[in-house]
Order: sequence, then structure tokens, then C-alpha cells
Amino acid sequence: MPQPKYRRVVLKLSGEALAGEKGFGIDPLFITSIAKQIREVVELGVEVAIVVGGGNIWRGLAGSAKGMDRATADYMGMLATVMNSLALQDSLEREGVPTRVQSSIEMRQVAEPYIRRRAIRHLEKKRVVIFAAGTGNPYFSTDTTAALRAAEIEAEVILMAKNKVDGVYSADPDKDTNAIKYDELTYLQVLNQGLGVMDSTASSLCMDNDISLIVFSISEDGNIMKAILGEKIGTIVRGNE
Repeated sequence: MPQPKYRRVVLKLSGEALAGEKGFGIDPLFITSIAKQIREVVELGVEVAIVVGGGNIWRGLAGSAKGMDRATADYMGMLATVMNSLALQDSLEREGVPTRVQSSIEMRQVAEPYIRRRAIRHLEKKRVVIFAAGTGNPYFSTDTTAALRAAEIEAEVILMAKNKVDGVYSADPDKDTNAIKYDELTYLQVLNQGLGVMDSTASSLCMDNDISLIVFSISEDGNIMKAILGEKIGTIVRGNE
């Protein structure tokens, strides 16, 4: 059996990743393929926590750009992440993976409240934990949630699974044919060059807590396992040098 490089990880899934090729809503076939990849990783003994975005259903920034109150728009986005989390939980449990959803906004009928020590205990019992509703506060992205939760549960790495990008580029590869893909970066380089890996709050939090980040494509089957085994894939952003 292959030996994983990491013991405890946070998997960051964008909302668009759950939409598959549709670009909107939830693609049941694609979310099942993600669940199968996660199951394979869990079977190696890796403790997996997941943070899911909500962009396939609602984007707070898009709402506020059209005149909606920013806090209200962001709370709607948090509710979208809960819907995605429940869908992913359902797929994982159909694959035989015990899963708990913990929400930063209390809604006991559908999810546990987020409690750090309880989340860690679930992970120790080899349950997958899905962190829903962001940080529970407006003005913070789910990237920041991933960085915050990774620090809180002492995860070794954040696996950032993208739907249409296979790493970090110097520019948008769809718009600039001369865009260069990076194999390795530091958080200082990400911040200084304004690379769109994650927002500056999340990058600073990862840098301050020495949490590495691997950016890769979720579209290719088996990529989560490759990242867990330490194979060269996508772009790795290092913490403190």
C-alpha cells in the first residue's frame, strides 16, 4: 500500500468544481467522482477535512456589485456552501465514508455547529469533516475559511482543487498564450506579484502559520491521491522558507 506524505489535510473545493462541465448547480456524476477520489485517500488512513465554496449557486461579490447589501449577499453565499456540503456528504456516505458537516452558522436540523475540538475528534476517528458556511462572517472568502480551519485543526497542507486550471500561472492562460505555469512559489511571491491563487487574507494566514498549499486540477481522476502521495502535480506554494 502506498504511503501518504500527509497525515491531515484540508481539501478546498470551489463551488464550480461541483458543477462539473455545467458551470452552474450540482452535477451528481461529477460529485460522485470526487467522492470516490476522497474515499481512496481516506482508505490510506489520511484525515480529510473539506471546505466547499458556493460559486456554483451564488456569489456574494456578484450580488453586492449589483447593489445588494454586501453582508446580506455574503450570508446568502454561506447558505449556498451548506447546500454543496450536504450534497457532498450524501455522495461520500453512499461511498461508505462516514462524514460530518459542521456549519459556522447554526442550523442543527441539517449540520453540527462548528466546534474545533469536536472536528478534530471526528478526524481522529477517520470521519471526513466538511466545514460549511465559511467563517460565519461576511467579507471573508471560503479561501480564508480553508486557511483558518487548516490552522485550527493543525493540517499539514491545503489541497486546492480547481475545476479548469491545473496550477498557478503568471497570467490567465485562457487570455494570455504566453502565461507561464509555476511549479513552486512562496507566499511572498504570490502576494508581491498579485497572483490569483487565493485572496491576500488567506495567503497571509497560510504564510504566518507555515501551511503549504498545492493547487491542482480536479478534472483529472486520481489527482487528489497524487497530491496526497507527494507526486509532482500542479503548483506548490510553500510556507516559511
